[in-house]
Amino acid sequence: MSNNKSNTSGGFMDKLNNLTDTNLLLTITIVVFFLMYIAAMIFQGGAFLKGQSFLNILNSNSTLIILACGLSLVMITGGIDISVGGVTALISMCCAVYLDLKGGNIFVSILVALAIGLAFGAVQGFLVAYLDIQPFIITLAGMFFARGMTTIVHSEPFNVAHEAFNELKNTRIIVPGLGSVNRRGDYIDAYVEIGVIVAIIVVILMFCMFRWTKLGRSFYAVGGNQQSALMLGINVKRTRFLSHLICGLLAGIGGYVYFLHVGSGSPSHATAMEMDAIASSIIGGTMLTGGVGNIIGTFFGVLSLGTIQAIVASAGLGEAWWTGITRAAMLCLFLVIQSLIMARKKKA
Repeated sequence: MSNNKSNTSGGFMDKLNNLTDTNLLLTITIVVFFLMYIAAMIFQGGAFLKGQSFLNILNSNSTLIILACGLSLVMITGGIDISVGGVTALISMCCAVYLDLKGGNIFVSILVALAIGLAFGAVQGFLVAYLDIQPFIITLAGMFFARGMTTIVHSEPFNVAHEAFNELKNTRIIVPGLGSVNRRGDYIDAYVEIGVIVAIIVVILMFCMFRWTKLGRSFYAVGGNQQSALMLGINVKRTRFLSHLICGLLAGIGGYVYFLHVGSGSPSHATAMEMDAIASSIIGGTMLTGGVGNIIGTFFGVLSLGTIQAIVASAGLGEAWWTGITRAAMLCLFLVIQSLIMARKKKA
C-alpha cells in the first residue's frame, strides 16, 4: 500500500512539474475563481444562486475584459500600458458629444472610438518600440494626455439622449435556461448586454491568435528573451509596436463598450480602470517579467475581481475601501504564487 501511495504521489508531482508556467497559473486562477464563487453560493446564497447574478458580473465587467486582454498582450511582450483607462474616458466623452450635441451617426461614432484607440496605440507603440523609451513613462504621459483631452472636449458629465444610441444601449440578449422566478411568481429571463458578446468575441480571437498564429508565438518569444527572439529571426521592434497597436485597438473597442454600458460622458469615467486591468492580468497568470500569460486566465482574473466586488456588496460592506482591500489581498496572493513558481523554475 505504501508503494502505491508513493507512486501515486510521485505521479501527481511529475504531472505538476510538467505543467508549463502558463498552464499552472491558469489552473490556479480557475480553481480560485470557482472556489470563491461556490463559497459565495453556500455562505451568502440569495442572489448568487441565480444565473442573472453571474451574468451581471459579465455585464458590469465587459469593458474590463477587453482592456485586460490588451494589457495581457503588452505584458506578455514585457511592456505595460497604463493609458487605457484615460483612453476609455476620452472615447466615451468624444462619442457622447458627437452623438448628443452634434446629432451624429452611431456607425461613425464607432469609427471615432476605434480611431482614437488606434492613434494612442500607434504613437505609444512607435515611441516604445522604435525610440526605445520606457513604456511606463510613455503610457503615463498618454494617460495624462487622455484625461486632459477628455476635460477639454467637455468639462461636465451628461447623459446621452440620442434615440438610436439608447435603443442599442438598451438591447438585451436573452440567455435561455438561466432565468428565475421573482417573488410574485413571474418568470424573469436572464440576459446579457451587447458588450458581453463583444468581450467574448475578443477573448476568443485573442486566444486563437496566441495559440495558433506565428504572431502570437512571437509575442511570447519577445517577452521571454529579446536576444533569443532576434536569433530566431523575429522582428522585435515590429512585434513590440504591434502589441501596443493592438492594445490601442482593444482600448478603442473597450471604450465604446463602456460608453454603451454607461450611456454618458464624464471626465471621471473609467477612473483607475487601467489598474484593474493590470490586476486582472496578473491574477489571470500574466507575469510582469513577460513571456508568460494566457487570455483565458485573464478572463477568469476579471471574473474573480468582479466576484469579490459582488461578495463585498452582498455582505453589506458597500464601502469602496473594502473592495480595494480584498482586491489588494487577492493581487498579493497571486504575486506570491508567481514568485514561488519562478523560484521553482530556477531550481529546475
